[in-house]
Amino acid sequence: MRALDNVGRTFETAPSLAWIDTNPRAAFVAFCLVHTAIWTLVPTILYPNLPLDLIEARTYGPEWQLGYDKLPPMPWWMIEVMYRLIGADWSYYLLSQIVVIAAFAIVWLAALPLVGAAGALASVLIVDGLHYFNFTAAKFNHDVVQLPFWALAGFAFHRALREGRLAFWALLGAALGLAFWAKYFIVMLAVPMAAFVLINPVARRALRTPGPYVAIAVGLLVALPHLIWLVANDFLPLTYAEARLAPARGVLDHLTRPLIFVAGQLFWLIPSLLIALPLVYPRNHQPTPPADPRDRKIMTLIVFGPALLLLAGGVVSGDRLITMWGYPFWLFLGLWLVMRARAPLDRPRIARISATWAIVTLAYVLAFVVDYAVLPFVGTRYYRASLFPGDRIAAEISDRFRAATGTPLSYVISDMWLGGNIHQYGATHPLTVIDGKFTRAPWIDAGDVRAQGAAVVWTGDDRINLPEAYAAIADGARVQAPLDLPMRWGRGTVKVGWAIIPPKR
Repeated sequence: MRALDNVGRTFETAPSLAWIDTNPRAAFVAFCLVHTAIWTLVPTILYPNLPLDLIEARTYGPEWQLGYDKLPPMPWWMIEVMYRLIGADWSYYLLSQIVVIAAFAIVWLAALPLVGAAGALASVLIVDGLHYFNFTAAKFNHDVVQLPFWALAGFAFHRALREGRLAFWALLGAALGLAFWAKYFIVMLAVPMAAFVLINPVARRALRTPGPYVAIAVGLLVALPHLIWLVANDFLPLTYAEARLAPARGVLDHLTRPLIFVAGQLFWLIPSLLIALPLVYPRNHQPTPPADPRDRKIMTLIVFGPALLLLAGGVVSGDRLITMWGYPFWLFLGLWLVMRARAPLDRPRIARISATWAIVTLAYVLAFVVDYAVLPFVGTRYYRASLFPGDRIAAEISDRFRAATGTPLSYVISDMWLGGNIHQYGATHPLTVIDGKFTRAPWIDAGDVRAQGAAVVWTGDDRINLPEAYAAIADGARVQAPLDLPMRWGRGTVKVGWAIIPPKR
């Protein structure tokens, strides 16, 4: 506590803090620019290879399907747009931070009428202490893309209940519908919202107005094309979701798995809680007027309702709850804390909050540097997808295939990761028959694969024999000499087996 006091006092005298105190709106814009610059630059420097989720996006996105076998299509479409507009790796990291900042901007707008500009700034600084929005967000994926729509749904829900305007109900429906294109997890927010409207006596009055029904209609209309695709394809992505659940192994899992999830969320929230500490320390002797009870109830529902629903489901089912599912839960936690603390956000408190945020951000940057620039040189088994030699594998496989067959490489039969790297970094950008299953890549014609030939690529201890999973569609494949390729940097090595399916023209 004494150290925090010393840091706060030091920052209080800085000219920049006087500026923040008198210009919180401009300070929010500055925060957005600094956040975006840091978390675009750091992965650009330290990710020599695209991470797993971005390789996946580059595999699926070019096909422009209304749905895929794993997840909704929106994030993969967005990456494909960025690829066609710019094509450089840094643009994907920039896109990720634009999405995060969009979510923060919506939280800011939601907070302004409730806690003022200074409180809105504090609300955003607090939640930026969560690694989901900085350290991890560089790996652009469905978790990241859902953030602005989740925030927009929370904002619209609060305004719709408080003001009753039809426009906010329509906005709520649009946000939920768009979120469905981003990740099906939005149901975890939609269900508590619906329950609140049904249970809360004041909120229930909205059922006598067109608002909730307009929200439902707009949401269904926005999501309709993907819903039609889901029905036509037997809800294929749900198979992937079920595989990740890991059913209970016994009665104890019904208790331990939810507790593990809670422990994980609390651990990752520690930096945010440290940033928020100046709200309550030093002790507040002149509290601001309490927020309207209706506002507090709505915000409490938005912040904790989805987490409680997920935990209840975990207790009933005993399924594994993945820590990263907490990604969108805490977007409004900072606002909730500011509303509950009722602290006058004078210069000393803003100074402490800003200083702690800066320290936390620096710690995340240092952790990122250690993770990707130091640890790879320690030991021999350190592995990071972002250090994978995707360029070397793509060049070796493509060049050797052309030398052996006299034709460019058009298809790869492999898992998504290996095939995606060869697609991303290979000169001919070959398509991948994912896991050797045409059902996972329905845009590929099996007859054309036989005509053009393909490379079968795998990793593992046995690089001499063709993996059984690929044997059914790799008739006539000729196994080639295995490859040993060093990671982009560090001491790791990737051992690759591969085979050629000759063209049959």
